[in-house]
Amino acid sequence: MTYTPEQISQIVLKVLKEVETPDVLKLSTKEKIKLAKDPNTPQETLAILATDENSCVRYWVAQHPNASQETLSILATDDDRSVRWGVAQNPNTSQEILKVLATDEDSFVRRGVAENQNTSQEILKVLATDEDWCIRCVVALNQNTSQETLAILATDKNR
Repeated sequence: MTYTPEQISQIVLKVLKEVETPDVLKLSTKEKIKLAKDPNTPQETLAILATDENSCVRYWVAQHPNASQETLSILATDDDRSVRWGVAQNPNTSQEILKVLATDEDSFVRRGVAENQNTSQEILKVLATDEDWCIRCVVALNQNTSQETLAILATDKNR
């Protein structure tokens, strides 16, 4: 019998629900990444994967549309900038978390916030004054940027 990839995902998820949740962490890194990428992975499993030692696994959890705000909040403080960038890019990340990430020490993370099409006008206005000209350019390209902020950016010396 041949299974489609969707059927295989469903079988894997069913098996994972039947085993103890800490067993998820016993999977290989490749299996954990596959699980973190699977759109059907439940929030509870994503929360466990968010504690994985491998930053690639945590990055894919940060990008996942089903990741809870609690999980995203935890990942927003991750030591690895790519994980924080993943949170900044996630369209489901709350404005509260995006506001914190907009002040991240790493410009790569702040750029992720500026690129997020769900970032509020208030946060984009703050990022429009960022010291990194690249971030200011990305703010100008964001569909949520207000006319007021665009007018300020139009006078930017690096435009």
